Amino acid sequence: MCCSHFLLYSLPLFFVLVSRCESIDFNYPAVFNFGDSNSDTGGLVAGTAEPLDPPNGQTYFHKPSGRFSDGRLIVDFLMDAMDLPFLNAYLESVGAPSFQKGCNFAAAGSTILPATASSVSPFSFGVQVAQFLRFKARVIDLLAKGRRLARYLPQEEYFKQGLYMFDIGQNDLAGAFYSKSEEQVFAIIPYLLSEFEAGVKRLYDQGARRFWIHNTSPLGCLPENIVVFGKDPSKLDELGCVSSHNRAAKLFNLQLHALCTKLQNELSDANVIYTDIFTIKLNLISNYSKYGFEQPRMACCGFGGPPLNYDNRIPCGRTASLNGTTVTAKGCDDSTDYIIWDGIHYTESANQHVSSQILTGKYSDPQFADKMPFLMKLKF
Repeated sequence: MCCSHFLLYSLPLFFVLVSRCESIDFNYPAVFNFGDSNSDTGGLVAGTAEPLDPPNGQTYFHKPSGRFSDGRLIVDFLMDAMDLPFLNAYLESVGAPSFQKGCNFAAAGSTILPATASSVSPFSFGVQVAQFLRFKARVIDLLAKGRRLARYLPQEEYFKQGLYMFDIGQNDLAGAFYSKSEEQVFAIIPYLLSEFEAGVKRLYDQGARRFWIHNTSPLGCLPENIVVFGKDPSKLDELGCVSSHNRAAKLFNLQLHALCTKLQNELSDANVIYTDIFTIKLNLISNYSKYGFEQPRMACCGFGGPPLNYDNRIPCGRTASLNGTTVTAKGCDDSTDYIIWDGIHYTESANQHVSSQILTGKYSDPQFADKMPFLMKLKF
């Protein structure tokens, strides 16, 4: 057994996250976010004119909002908890009221590694970091010309005082399984994390000091992956999730956690928080009824009916012709019963639950529950 397999199988599912002694202050003046569809508030839709149809957005925004969900995402709940406005997408040229409290560079489909011709999003992590550098330089230039735009732009000191959040890597892993064996997917993880480390250090060199890094989800529990890679029941675990995908996610997370520790040690004046989203989401799927859900894996908005209600030929809200019949991927009657929204992304209700668990602080290294007085401001 190779060393990566030994580490993977010898670890318990729930990581014991040890709190460090650094003081953590969550009273941030601004937030700068990087990632994929898990935290995209309109980047892909604005940047590529990717259509996003109803019923996306139906629960909270009452129309498509650029988010791949029926409502709010985890990042929205976290911003609300910090008493900050929702983040506007960097690429949104019309209708974005202000970037004063931060900016969102995340775009659905984005990867850590550079995008290829077949990529859903051209805005890979390196591109998002480059966009931030341009954003920062442009803001400083505009502020130097006068205060007329100050109410729309972050103050220069916010770039050092602000929080930098990350949630990316899911698409690299999930996409790799279409052309690589499980061992080959494991082998690319160090390259993913090397690219991620380089991006974080570029931000550090630009003055970023406070980093909040979310690990990746249990990919094997998404209908998108189950319908393709779970046709053989022997490939599924006891929860009905694709075992190989979850093993890859756990190994990625193990190495990401180690990288966060390394960064904390190397960047002595920085605070690096690692948050175990995988455990929170897997616990939700495993104990869905305990948390008030009825469907742990079936998509609320999709086509095909039980058990997964997902067909990758028909995205949520779209109509297509299948075998000569016109069909539509429709939304369910009550999304609060479902964890999965469209076969790939989570419902607002599931995102709310995940956010509430993140904000306990106990799934993070360092833990921060005693440093979060703003929890009382939560507006769920």
